Amino acid sequence: MIGTIGVGLIGYGLGGRAFHAPFVGVTPGLSLRGIVSRDPAKVHADLPCVRVVPTVEALLDDRAIELVIVSSPDALHAEHALAALAAGKHVLVDKPFATSLADARAMIDASERAGRLLTVFHNRRWDADFRTLRALLADGRLGEVMTYESRFDRWRPVPAATWKEARPGGSWFDLGPHLVDQALLLFGRPLAVSADIATLRAGAPAPDYFHATLRYADKRVTLHSSKLAADHGLRFTVHGTRGTWTKHGIDPQEAATIAGQVPGGAGWGEDLQPGRLTTDQDPGGAPLPNRAGDYRLFWSALVAAIHGTVPNPVTPQQAFAVMEVLDAGSRSAAARCEISLADGAP
Repeated sequence: MIGTIGVGLIGYGLGGRAFHAPFVGVTPGLSLRGIVSRDPAKVHADLPCVRVVPTVEALLDDRAIELVIVSSPDALHAEHALAALAAGKHVLVDKPFATSLADARAMIDASERAGRLLTVFHNRRWDADFRTLRALLADGRLGEVMTYESRFDRWRPVPAATWKEARPGGSWFDLGPHLVDQALLLFGRPLAVSADIATLRAGAPAPDYFHATLRYADKRVTLHSSKLAADHGLRFTVHGTRGTWTKHGIDPQEAATIAGQVPGGAGWGEDLQPGRLTTDQDPGGAPLPNRAGDYRLFWSALVAAIHGTVPNPVTPQQAFAVMEVLDAGSRSAAARCEISLADGAP
């Protein structure tokens, strides 16, 4: 009989509180057994029965914990993941995977030496709009994609006094991993990357704007984000040889968990703002309802992967490929030139 996997969580900020703990709580086969936090009262206000420990070392000493979720600040991802792997734990790292390619390689090497699963929380593979787009492409309703634009704009004209606003790389390392991962999942590795990354808000401590182009032999992929977009509804515009799909609005799961809703139940993940599909068969266009988004699909796949019955839902090699594009984009913006991606893998 397959037993329950004990889970330890490092960090209880937005990621731990909204993206990890609620989903661990509803996933069969997982049991949250410890959280590293300097604020036990904050944790116990939500999870009164979960043990809170002050250090990562104390969490890793718990033999009942088999899976460690790293939801600490970006700069600590590699340190905490490497420590957990050395302690014989499986590891889930929040995005970004790491802050450098060297750290990402070290994490992959450590997981292979330890014989433990390493994965990354690229949750937006399971957004309603992205699941809808994947179905459209699989059905061939858009034909061959020629141009793909993915936007993640926000209206935050005044920078918040948080570490996330000051993270190295700014929005490119915050929202960029989502957009890059989705693009690579659809189209694979690009030939080259060119990016404009900038700090446009007065007083902002890190970049809050990016516009990146991934060059493929047969298509162009544009990834864009600005925190100075009062009208920030556009999410996707995809033009193919047989049609166009546009989508406004954002998947509702993040807002739901932040508001305290328990994942699951009637209507979970339903994005009620349809996209619009215009094809050679329907040149006038028509609304297209969305598939439901469901981050629980990642978590159930993770349980099965740890038990060895399905593949890792997000492999470290896929996460490394995202890091390569992020690194190339950063170098492109600094040098104001296109960066080619050489063949090879970690």
